[in-house]
Amino acid sequence: MLRGAAFLHDVVMSAAAYVVALMLRLGADRFAHEFSDYLPPLLVFTAIAAIITPLTGLNAGIWRYASLTDLVAVMKAATATSVFFTLVYFVVARLEYVPRTSVIAAWAFMIIFLAGPRAVYRIWKSHRATGGGRFRRHLKPVLLIGASDQTEAFIRAVTERNDMPFDVLGVIDDSGRRTGRMLRGAKVLGTIEDIPDLVHRYGLKGRRPESLLLVKGERELGADKVELLLEQTRELGIDLLRLPNLADLRDADLSHIELKPIAIEDLLDREPVTFDLPRISQMVEGASILITGAGGSIGSELSRQLAALAPAKLTLIDASEFLLYSIDGDLRRAHPGLDIVARVGNVRERDTVHRLFEAARPDIVFHAAALKHVPIVEAQPLEGLHTNVIGTRNVADASIAFEVNAMVMVSTDKAVNPTNIMGASKRFAEMYCQALDVSESGNRTRFVTVRFGNVLGSAGSVVPLFEKQLKAGGPITVTHPDIERFFMTIPEACELVLQAAVQGLDPQTQRGGIFVLDMGKPVKIVDLAYKMIRLSGLRVEQDIKVVFTGLRPGEKLFEELFDARETLSPTGAAGIKAALPRLIELGEIARVTEGLEQTILAGDEVGACELLARTVREYTGRIPARTEISGTPASRELGVPQAIARAVALPT
Repeated sequence: MLRGAAFLHDVVMSAAAYVVALMLRLGADRFAHEFSDYLPPLLVFTAIAAIITPLTGLNAGIWRYASLTDLVAVMKAATATSVFFTLVYFVVARLEYVPRTSVIAAWAFMIIFLAGPRAVYRIWKSHRATGGGRFRRHLKPVLLIGASDQTEAFIRAVTERNDMPFDVLGVIDDSGRRTGRMLRGAKVLGTIEDIPDLVHRYGLKGRRPESLLLVKGERELGADKVELLLEQTRELGIDLLRLPNLADLRDADLSHIELKPIAIEDLLDREPVTFDLPRISQMVEGASILITGAGGSIGSELSRQLAALAPAKLTLIDASEFLLYSIDGDLRRAHPGLDIVARVGNVRERDTVHRLFEAARPDIVFHAAALKHVPIVEAQPLEGLHTNVIGTRNVADASIAFEVNAMVMVSTDKAVNPTNIMGASKRFAEMYCQALDVSESGNRTRFVTVRFGNVLGSAGSVVPLFEKQLKAGGPITVTHPDIERFFMTIPEACELVLQAAVQGLDPQTQRGGIFVLDMGKPVKIVDLAYKMIRLSGLRVEQDIKVVFTGLRPGEKLFEELFDARETLSPTGAAGIKAALPRLIELGEIARVTEGLEQTILAGDEVGACELLARTVREYTGRIPARTEISGTPASRELGVPQAIARAVALPT
């Protein structure tokens, strides 16, 4: 019905445009006197307009949301109508009773008559939605930070809907170039430095802002500016919140937009890396995917990202029943049509791994199962070695046995020049996968290793620890004032894993490489602690103290993404490099791994650590002495017994 009304309006207005054009050209008296002569071209013009306007999609637009797109459609309709009318009437009547200038005038009036009512209707609707321009006290007064397309979209949504509880007082633009200008009816009031004065001025008018809404991307704005905003809002007693991407929201969601607080990852000042999503999607769609450690921080996010890419089957494996139950439930709710298989299983058990692979028949395997906490693995080396080395061996061997296309192993920057058992165990696992990848045994499986730094928000990472300490009122504990780490978000880490899988399956990719994300500059942990204190609206030392506790066993002051002896090469993917470390022959690493498994099963902690040090030659960490294992507090650094070296046939 509304479409019919819009069509009728457009036809009538087109006819009116032609009539007004003739009256201006001829004069009202002459037009009235000779109306019968000018009626045929008027009818032809109107008929052509009735045909053209629907073809341009003009009457399909919703007047309440009339925009530049509708204006373009109006201009197309007016132009096409005028051109076709001129051609048709020239053929029919040689343009008799059609003054040449009247066609041009009719074109102009048609644009005005078709666009004008739409603009007036939109303004009227917006006027009603905002309470007729009156200030509504039940709305939340806010200032928007950033003059961008997102800002314009948010203001438009606020003005066009009466269910959004915001009163936009104005816009803050950090560049200062737009101050005084208008953005969708909201004035650009000044820069970030002007905010305290603006809050005071609006407070005097009874419209003190309750929140600053960060619309511009935080990383685009800069971490230093975000910190300044945090300091200002703390002093002013107002909130600093950020809007989600409005393009990701459905129309129904706009009435209850979730405003999120600024997160610590927003203050790292590191540009996110853009990955090749089409190739990742092409790799995953229709494939059978298996993930070990699927319930962990990395494994669960990896599972979510993979599930969204429509694999044929998704097999989740984890040793923790609770974590497996959680991620399985999340995925089934989000993707009810996806074939999801969740199985409890420990990668340490070779037979279990093979049974799971036989049932899943995966095309691609993502191996995220690991023991990763340095102090725990340092205290229980056999547990760490059993999971990280033997578990990886079991998954890799099963990948070959069941002809998997690619196995992607999740590693860590702690594997570079390791000073602790955890890092050395991951380097050992890297070496095993590299040896398989470069071997000429005829297996079809590609083995890809991904190495990255600390992941923000992962279980056991420093950020959740600091959050708990902040909630408890402090102090925040940092091991050393100079300790620093590379950081990335969980989604970024998982995207890197997926991109590495794509690169690994590329026949042009050199075998044996380890993929590393360019993570920017390392962050001092103490600086991270200070940022989190300020993010909580508290003051460093005055409200929350920072205490230095000393380095833990096996902990380094700084981590490295590459060894100086590793050869770096580009991968073709932005922000990702490939490292080619020292390789070991497959037969040798297989014998060493078998020997390591025997020492683990025998409970020989010293022998296992000595064998680890012998294999991972860059390992400089501590090896427990046998007297220490037996309960005596003494400890010493041991060399590798020649008997072990001979048993595994390693060169000395």
